[in-house]
Amino acid sequence: MVRRLERNELNNALPLIWNVFCEYEAVNYPKSGEQAFWNAIHSEEYLDMLTAYGAFDGGRLIGIIATRNAGSHIALFFVDGKHHRQGIGRSLWNKVLAETEADVITVNSSLFAQEIYRSLGFIETDDVQTEDGIKYVPMCYKR
Repeated sequence: MVRRLERNELNNALPLIWNVFCEYEAVNYPKSGEQAFWNAIHSEEYLDMLTAYGAFDGGRLIGIIATRNAGSHIALFFVDGKHHRQGIGRSLWNKVLAETEADVITVNSSLFAQEIYRSLGFIETDDVQTEDGIKYVPMCYKR
């Protein structure tokens, strides 16, 4: 089941986000990038900007996608590794498409997720960028 998360539920999703980040993405980041990501996801100001949706299995959160800017930018997208390749990410993405009216949706994809975003219809808009130690590829999806 995929549904919108209340703000307090987003705080409860932070361990999932951090664990998946550490397992799949942090390997491409220096310590400064890891710290910058930690700081972002623990910033109340940052979290308050997000609209988040969670995927649940028996009441347990197994995936999350969060957007900002009225749904036009994906800020967070993480699925528990035990649930990869089971359609959870696509279900989360479909929920965003159903809930936003944005014609163009952007993301700063991690190197790990670049192929995943391509499979969802995103295309690269620039080469690899690095900001605060975080490497990403700017991508966009056009309806």
